[in-house]
Amino acid sequence: MSWLQETAGGPAPPTYQDPPEKLKMRDPAIPGRMVTDKSANKPFLAYKEYRDQQEALHAAWVERNNQREAKIARGEEVGPPEPDPTAQKEVGLLGLLKFLLYITLFIALSGKFFTGSYTWEYESKWTQLKTYWPTNQRLFSERLLAEHDGRVPGRPIYLAIDGDVYDVSKGAAYQPGGSYAILAGVDAARAFGTGCFKTHRTHDLRGLTERELDSVSHWKKFYAEHKDYVKIGRVSHPPIDPASSIPEHCDPKKEAAAQAARKVAKEKKNVGAAHKEL
Repeated sequence: MSWLQETAGGPAPPTYQDPPEKLKMRDPAIPGRMVTDKSANKPFLAYKEYRDQQEALHAAWVERNNQREAKIARGEEVGPPEPDPTAQKEVGLLGLLKFLLYITLFIALSGKFFTGSYTWEYESKWTQLKTYWPTNQRLFSERLLAEHDGRVPGRPIYLAIDGDVYDVSKGAAYQPGGSYAILAGVDAARAFGTGCFKTHRTHDLRGLTERELDSVSHWKKFYAEHKDYVKIGRVSHPPIDPASSIPEHCDPKKEAAAQAARKVAKEKKNVGAAHKEL
């Protein structure tokens, strides 16, 4: 109850000090003060000891470096300069890569321990090695691609768009009777642009508008980034005869607009050729 005595005007209690027989070390923060080596003080004392060792190492290095400089001044041969043993080392790119590798290994091993899966039971094509290191990339003919249209049970279902072949076996829509089954086993790149899935099951992209070409690019990106569909190769198409007719659009209005645009383009081309002759 010493605080009652102080409030009543009595003398303040003396400050507690460790008994002299327990004082063993100098306080690293306050000169002239002695402290005990109790557990609460050990981290500070250990750090002070570490700093003292670093200062001693640095002082010894400075002395050796001065001696080396003196030898150089006298013309004596010396070895390569000695690095400061107390200098802080930069992490650098290699150190950063090692850190990221350790973190990745720690996360993977933790997933294996807690869930039994290195990927924490997350499954997608991004966790499959073949996505980054393709081992089954192959070149398909149109005939071989057509054999993977889903009509043979147990055979994988493939789809191609603008030459790229994807395994879409996990997609229910590409199974027989599915809404997109008509796209299986063929490169129907044109249909992805025009929406004419029954009549434009071809890779011929001639005469498409900018909007239709953007639609093809959108679907190419869709398959390339889909978590379940993996690119497995390319399909080799025979050359398209430039003189062959362009597939008609399934929408009569759009077909009429396309023909008008091609007519205008042809007339401009003829006018340009005539100017060159002049």
